[in-house]
Amino acid sequence: MIEPGKLFQLEGGQKRRKLALTYGALERDIQGIAEKGTEYSFTNMPRSEYIKQITRILLKDPKLPESAAAELKVLMSREPFELQDELRLCNCARNHLLKIIGTFPAEWDLVIAPHNSTDENGLVRKRDFFPGVCVYAEDIRSPFNIGSIFRTAEAMGAEKVLISLHCIDPTQPRAIRSGMGCIETMGWEQLSLEEIRSKEEYKDLPVFALETGGTDINDFVFPEKGICIIGSEELGVSPEALHCADYGRVTIPMKGLKASLNVGVAFGILMQKWIESISN
Repeated sequence: MIEPGKLFQLEGGQKRRKLALTYGALERDIQGIAEKGTEYSFTNMPRSEYIKQITRILLKDPKLPESAAAELKVLMSREPFELQDELRLCNCARNHLLKIIGTFPAEWDLVIAPHNSTDENGLVRKRDFFPGVCVYAEDIRSPFNIGSIFRTAEAMGAEKVLISLHCIDPTQPRAIRSGMGCIETMGWEQLSLEEIRSKEEYKDLPVFALETGGTDINDFVFPEKGICIIGSEELGVSPEALHCADYGRVTIPMKGLKASLNVGVAFGILMQKWIESISN
C-alpha cells in the first residue's frame, strides 16, 4: 500500500496505474485473500478511511466521466460504511480506472472470494463427485478455456479431467488463475486417446463426443458413467477422437447465424444436462 499523499503527487498515467493496483490489493485484503506483503498495514487510519481518501484522489482525475464520479460519491457516502461497501467502492473505482487506462480485466484478474474448502477443524473437505464422470479435453489451447473447463467440472461433480498430450498445461499461471483453485482440487491426468482405451480404469467406460452432427442434447441418453470428449477451439473434436467415441455424438442445437459456442460454455451446457440425467 502507498500513502495517499504519495499517490496524489504521482502524474496522470502513473497515478492511474498505481491506483488501480492499490484498489485490487484492497479488494483482496477485504476478501481475506491478500497476497503476502500486500495486506493493509497502515495503523494511523482505518482501511475504510484509506479507501475514501484514495477515492477522493481519483475523483480529481479529469478523465473520470461525470457518471462514474457520481456513482463513486454515492458509494462513499453510505452510512454505516460496512465491509461490503468497502468492497463495492474499491471494485467500482478499479473498473472505472481500467476503462480510462484502456485495459479491461480478463476473468482471471477478477477478485472472487474462495469458497470454504475446509471443515471446522481446518482440514480440507473431501470433494463430492459422481464416480466415473470424466471429461477429455482434446488440444485446448487457451489457458482461460482450460481453467473454465476445470471450474465447471469441479462445480458439477465430475470425478476427473483428462487432457490430451497437446493440450495447454493446466499449471500454466493464467490457467491456474482462471481455474480459481479448481485445478489444484480436481483430479486430472494427461494421456493419449489410445490410453483411454487401454488403461484399466478407463477402458470399460462409455466414450462420447460433444460435436456438431450428432444426437440433439435433449434426446441424447447420457450414460451414468463415461468420458465426454470436447475438442479444440479451432478444429473441434478430431476424426481420431470421434472414432474413439463408441457411445456416440451429442450436439447442442443452435439457431444463430454463427451457430458457434465457446468451448467452455458448451461444456457447461453439456455437464448440466449430463448431471441432470444422472440425478433423475
